[in-house]
Amino acid sequence: MKRRADTAFVLFDVTYVDGSQTSRRKVPALLLKDPQADAAVKAAIEAQDREIAVASGRPRGVIKSAARSRA
Repeated sequence: MKRRADTAFVLFDVTYVDGSQTSRRKVPALLLKDPQADAAVKAAIEAQDREIAVASGRPRGVIKSAARSRA
């Protein structure tokens, strides 16, 4: 029997320095077990932002804060 990969995600609302916001950004739950969880979450969202910027041709701003979504 195959083992199922851990695909649990935690949702975050992100605020950027320019005042723009995005909501419900998926971050792997495994990152929250890291002692440096805040930095790991920010790095994961920044990586997503880079992928979005490449696809859209418009870069995202600098992240001001990221907080867990109230789902």
